[in-house]
Amino acid sequence: IGIDFATRKIAKHLKQTKEIVQNGDNFKTKSLSTFRNYDLDFTVGVEFEEHTKGLDNRVVKTLVTWDGDKLVCVQKGEKNNRGWKHWIEGDLLHL
Repeated sequence: IGIDFATRKIAKHLKQTKEIVQNGDNFKTKSLSTFRNYDLDFTVGVEFEEHTKGLDNRVVKTLVTWDGDKLVCVQKGEKNNRGWKHWIEGDLLHL
C-alpha cells in the first residue's frame, strides 16, 4: 500500500481522532494522533492537487463527490485505486 513496515506497525496501535467541519460543500478535516497529524480541506466536486505529506508522501489529483449520503474520494496519481469513503449511519461515522 506504499507505507513502510515500521509505520504500519506503529499506526496499528494508535488512537486517531478525526475532526470534520462542514460548510455546505466545503469541508475542513483533521486526522489527529500522537504519531502525526494530517489536514485536508476540499470542496465537493472540485478536483485539487493533494500532497499526502506525512502519510505516504504522494502528490495526487483528488476529487471528492457525493454518492447518495456518502463522501467518495478518488485519487489519481502513480498508484491506482486510491481513495476513501466517509458516511454517517445512526450515531456512527464510518471512515
